[in-house]
Formats: sequence, structure tokens, C-alpha cells
Amino acid sequence: MPSSIGVLREGPLHAALKRALAAPGDRHEVALGRFVIDIVRADGELVEIQTGGFGPLGPKLDALLDTHRFRIVYPVAARRRIVRVNGDGEVLSARTSPRRGSPLEIFDRLVSFPSLIGHPHLTIEVVQVAEDHVRAPAPTRVRRRTRDPGERRLVDVLERLELTHPGALLELLGPLPPGPFTTRELACALQCRPLLAQRVVYCLRALELIVAVGKRGPAPLHVLCPQAAAALV
Repeated sequence: MPSSIGVLREGPLHAALKRALAAPGDRHEVALGRFVIDIVRADGELVEIQTGGFGPLGPKLDALLDTHRFRIVYPVAARRRIVRVNGDGEVLSARTSPRRGSPLEIFDRLVSFPSLIGHPHLTIEVVQVAEDHVRAPAPTRVRRRTRDPGERRLVDVLERLELTHPGALLELLGPLPPGPFTTRELACALQCRPLLAQRVVYCLRALELIVAVGKRGPAPLHVLCPQAAAALV
């Protein structure tokens, strides 16, 4: 049956979040037309938990968003441990990872369809979690590349943040540079990697929250749209 296929394909983090976010009256792995939905709330809202990219959700959104309220849940590892286990599952070591995820990582996913954040039926929920990344005793070498695959396992749900309209993205970012800014300057302001800043710019331009205003040398300049700036006051 379709529901069993969905369960077999999900990872431990996905399955644990589905349990952690469950509410009375929810139904899990529900067939809706040619799709299987992670959670259907008692009030009819459709919930998809997405631990990877948003691209695969495109067909579901195209088919269902205009007629159903839809929530995409995206987990971000605010706290993470790297746990090494042997073949029997015994813990060999555990250490806290220095990497801390940020809600800004949602922009890595929104590049798939940034304009949909303005759809009245869509809610994007960023869930900050504590998780264990369970890995083998040591990384392996495959075709001259080091691979260290593992499984994400939920430890705790720390905070939940809803994004329901374009302005919520600006609130998530906090104050932008006061004058025209380059992508590199935005990365410094947000204290994020340049690639993420590029994706922030792409999403904000698609939503008409910022506009291009020329260049500084070879680097394009952007500025907050007056209407968006006024809404933040």
C-alpha cells in the first residue's frame, strides 16, 4: 500500500518528528489522490516533513496548494552530537559538533520556489532540534573521496518558527545593511556563508522585497524596497 512505502522510505529523524509533532486527531501517511501526505491534521491541514530539499514537493504543491492548507516542516540542527557506533550499534564515542544550524538555512530550500511563501494556503515551519548524527566507527574512502554517512536522530524539539508571509523572511533576517549592499556585505551582516547570502538575495528579489540598484565595481548592489522597509517600521 502507498502508506507502507512512505514509512519504509523515511529516515529516523523524519519518523521521530512525525511523532513529536502529532496532535490529537491527526492521521499519518494518508493517500490523497496520487500522493501520500505525511500528516493530515484534524482540521484538514496537510503537513509534509522535509529533511532535504524542497524540490520534490513541487508536484504536491502544484496539485494541492490551491485547494488545501499546506504546511512544510523543515528541521534545523541547532545542537548536534556526532555519535560513532560499531556494527552491533554499541556507542564507541560521542562528541558535540561545533556546527550549529540556523533558521536562515531555510533559504537554502526556498530557492526551489521562493514566490510560494506569499501563497495564502502555505505555512513553512522551521523546527530547531537537538539531534544525534549516528555514524560508523570511521569515515570510508570511495573513489578518492572521504564519505562519512550517517543517520539523523531526534533528541529534542527546541523551538518552532512559522513563516506565513514574505515579510516574515525579513523579520527572520533581522536588520539589513542600511544602504545598498553587495552579497558579500550581506553575508558579513548575517554572519553566514556567501552561498547562503546569494540564496537569500535570490529569494528576496523573487518576492520583490529587495531591488537591484546598480553595481559597486563588478558586484551587483541591492537595497530594501521602500514598501518592505515601511512595513518593518
